[in-house]
Amino acid sequence: MEKEAKQAVIKDFAVKDGDTGSSDVQIAILTSRILELTEHLKEHPKDNHSRRGLIALVNQRRKLLKYLNRTKHDRYLEILKRLGLRR
Repeated sequence: MEKEAKQAVIKDFAVKDGDTGSSDVQIAILTSRILELTEHLKEHPKDNHSRRGLIALVNQRRKLLKYLNRTKHDRYLEILKRLGLRR
């Protein structure tokens, strides 16, 4: 993920100014990385090392979504809608 793209994602999903570590931002960054890896694996289907990394990213995002659902349900629903995730 390029630096400019990551900064744009952080700016779009930040809860307040200077926010880089909130669950919303982390989920958005993970989602963009997951989409990039998915495209990579479509071109290179035998790349099992990247597939393992993709599974790890999906599990990490799942845990963050579960936490956000448990603590701030309204933000959870909003981020699902903004990222186009289904749950």
